[in-house]
Amino acid sequence: MLRYLSAGESHGPALTGIIEGLPAGLAVTEQQINADLARRQKGYGRGGRMAIEKDTARILSGVRWGRTLGSPVALMVENRDWENWAEKMSADPAHEGTLKPVTRPRPGHADLTGMLKYGHSDARNILERSSARETAMRVAVGAVAKALIAVFGVKVFGWVREIGAVSAGELKGAPEALFKKAMASQVSCPDKAASAAMMEAIDKAKKAGDSLGGVFEVVITGCPPGLGSYAQRDRTLDGLLACAMLSIQAMKGVEIGMGFDAARLPGSKVHDEIFYAKDKGYYRKTNHAGGIEGGMSNGSDIVIRVAMKPIPTLYKPLRSVDVITKEPFKASVERSDSCAIPAAAVVGEAVAAFVIAQAFAEKFGGDSVAEMKRNFDGYMEQVKGF
Repeated sequence: MLRYLSAGESHGPALTGIIEGLPAGLAVTEQQINADLARRQKGYGRGGRMAIEKDTARILSGVRWGRTLGSPVALMVENRDWENWAEKMSADPAHEGTLKPVTRPRPGHADLTGMLKYGHSDARNILERSSARETAMRVAVGAVAKALIAVFGVKVFGWVREIGAVSAGELKGAPEALFKKAMASQVSCPDKAASAAMMEAIDKAKKAGDSLGGVFEVVITGCPPGLGSYAQRDRTLDGLLACAMLSIQAMKGVEIGMGFDAARLPGSKVHDEIFYAKDKGYYRKTNHAGGIEGGMSNGSDIVIRVAMKPIPTLYKPLRSVDVITKEPFKASVERSDSCAIPAAAVVGEAVAAFVIAQAFAEKFGGDSVAEMKRNFDGYMEQVKGF
C-alpha cells in the first residue's frame, strides 16, 4: 500500500513527510523534487512569503545513492522564516505569550470553524496548519510519485485555464507542447494573449486589496486502461482524483473530461465511440470522458479541471467578529498572495500524480520497481492480445 503523511506548520521549523510503500530501486534525487518546489513558488501575484523562502527538500531516509531502498522515505522542507518565529511558534512552554493571539477569524478561512472544533481561542493554532504552505510538502511527495509513474511512461502536466473573469481560448496541441508554452508564461497559461489579460486582472485586484481565483487543468498521459475499479465506490479512479483535488486548500469544484457540459448535451454528443485497429487495438477518436469510464482509466489522456476560490486573506479585510469580545471588527490580515492559481496547478499535478502512483502500486504491486515493471509488461501484453 502506497501512502504518505505530512506534518508541520506554516511558521514552524520545517515541513516533513513520510512516504510508505515505495518499491525498491526507484531513482529519486533531491534535484528532481526541488525542480517542482521551485515551480510552486513562481507565478504572477504571489506574496511576500515567496521572497523569503527558497524551498528545497532534504531526503532523510529510505534512499541510498539515488535509489529507494523499499523502506519509508522521509522528506523535509525547512522554513527559512522560522528564525523570525522561533519563540512565537516554540514547542517550549517557556515561550507562551510571546505573540498576541489572533482572535478575529477571517471569512472564508478555516479560522473560526477550526477554533470551534478544537476549542482554541487563538486562531494561530488553526491557520498555521490549514495554511497553503502545507502544499510544499505535497509537491515534494508528488515529485517522488512522478518519478515512479514515469517508469511506466506516464507523465503529468498542469496549466492555468482561467484567472478571475479571464479565460484562455481553445487550447490545441499535445499536452507536452501546451505545458512548454505554459512554462513560458508568468501565470502558467499556454495562451499568450490570455496570459497578458490575466496579469492585468491580478494587478487590478491587488491594487484594490482584493484577490482572484481561477481554474487550472491537469492532464495525465500514458495511463493504461484499468487503473481504479467499479467494484467499490471508494476505489473509483475519478472519485479518488476528485477527492485529492478538493483536499487542496481553497479548491471548490472538479470536472473530469466534459464535466458539467456533459449534463447539457444529449448522449450522442457526449459518449466516446470505440474503434479497433490491429496495430493499436481499441481506441477512441474523442475524449469527452476525460480518460475515465466506469471509475477506471480507459487508456485515453486523463483530463481534470479544478476551480479555486479567491484567497480569503484580503488586504481590504471583510467584516468579522472578535471571538473574545464578540464585537464586530475587520478581519485580521495575514501575509498572503493576491492570486495563487499558477502555484495551485503545480500542487494539482502533485496530488494527481500520487493518486496515479497509488493505482499503479495497487494493480502492479511489487517490492521492487523491476517486479512492478514485469507485472505491468505482462498486463499490457494481455491487453494488447484481447
